[in-house]
Amino acid sequence: MSEKRIAWAMTGAGHALDECIDVLLKHTKVDLFLSRAAKEVLSMYRADARLEDGGMRIYSETTASSPLVSRFSAGVYCVLVVAPATSNSIAKFVHGISDTLVTNLFAQAGKSRVPILVYPTDLLPEVDSLGPNRQPIKVYPRTIDLENTEKLQGFGGVDVVASGKELEQCLATFL
Repeated sequence: MSEKRIAWAMTGAGHALDECIDVLLKHTKVDLFLSRAAKEVLSMYRADARLEDGGMRIYSETTASSPLVSRFSAGVYCVLVVAPATSNSIAKFVHGISDTLVTNLFAQAGKSRVPILVYPTDLLPEVDSLGPNRQPIKVYPRTIDLENTEKLQGFGGVDVVASGKELEQCLATFL
C-alpha cells in the first residue's frame, strides 16, 4: 500500500497565510482543498503562484459536497490540516454545520477517526496581522470567535495549534 497522504484545507483567511504555506510546501504527499474564499484570498495576497508550483494536487470548491470526502473512510489520508481557518469555519465546525467543502472534510475526517489539526486565525483578543498589501493591521476577534476556538479545543481527535512551528511539530507525529 502506498504512503498515506495529507489532506490540507484552506479557508478564506489572510492571517498566518504565508506561515501556513511555508509549512505546507515542506511536504510532498499533499492534496490541497481550497474553499471559494481561500481562492479569493490567495489571489488577493498574491500567494496562489506559490501553491501552483508546489507539485501538489489542488482541488477547488465547486459545490458544498464532494465525492472527495469519501477518501477519509477509504484510508487515503493520515491527517486533515485546516490552516489557516477562519472564524466562520471554526463556528461551523463547533456547531456541526457541513455546508462547504472544508466543513464536509472536517466532518468526514472526524467520522472516519482521521486526526485533525486546525490553525485558527482567532486565538487571542488582539492579533497583529498583515493585510493583502502586506501592510500591518490589528485584528480584534469577537468574544464569540474566541469562545468557538476554545470549544474546538475540547473536541476529541482535533488538535488546535497556535503557530506554524506548532503545526509543523504536530504534523510530524502523523507522518
